[in-house]
Amino acid sequence: MYKYFLFALSVLLLSSCGEYQRVQKSTDPEYKLDYAKRAFAQKKYVQSYTILKDIVTVFKGTEKAEESLYLLALSHYENKEYLDASLYFQSYYSRYPKGKYTELARFYSGYGYYLDSPEAQLDQSGTHKAIEELQAFLDYFPRSEKVSIAQNAIFELQDKLTLKELQNAQLYYNLGTYMGNNYQSAVIVAENAIKDYPYSKYKEALELLILKAKYQEADLSVEEKKADRFRDVLDEYYSFINNYPESPNRKEADDIFKIATKYVKE
Repeated sequence: MYKYFLFALSVLLLSSCGEYQRVQKSTDPEYKLDYAKRAFAQKKYVQSYTILKDIVTVFKGTEKAEESLYLLALSHYENKEYLDASLYFQSYYSRYPKGKYTELARFYSGYGYYLDSPEAQLDQSGTHKAIEELQAFLDYFPRSEKVSIAQNAIFELQDKLTLKELQNAQLYYNLGTYMGNNYQSAVIVAENAIKDYPYSKYKEALELLILKAKYQEADLSVEEKKADRFRDVLDEYYSFINNYPESPNRKEADDIFKIATKYVKE
């Protein structure tokens, strides 16, 4: 029985491969489209998009051109080739701004970039592109059932961008006074990140880093500038504890406060 099953399976696989080869050689676009649909349904995404690439231009100007292009994009997407998929989805909604699949094409274009977005320490061009595409989707289809998915993806992407800025600010902080005042650079990067992403989950970490950097800068200042700079540190401290009264970093902030008050009193 088992041998019969293996034999039947091998015959089926050979038959399937044979049809794929026939489809590739065929000059009948209808036959090719039908096969591409069946291949997609069977999760043979590479076969599907390979065939579809041959017929998208053949169907140009017809309703089937629209269907073929969308399925081409979706085949790449399901095969986890997100950059190629996003480009085809963009091609679709540019060509068919009011098409049957435009809403989904705009969503998947952005979501493809989101899924392909790299780790925070790497170049974030793709992350910015994902936000751009997803925001455009929300602008065009504010009542779509996929709105919450797109919004959550944007929040996650913004957090990733904020984390990259936090890492950059931390790097400046760690460099200290090496070849210049890197504490000031840490403050500038962190403040800009808060301005750009005010609702990020990394906001507390950014504010703490600003407090610490300002403290280090004040501590290393010449005597005549210490009082003014430590006043700035106190302002930063009050802002931090007002925003995060139960912060797990409260003790570190309080220790900075105790030192800063001594210089201000003087």
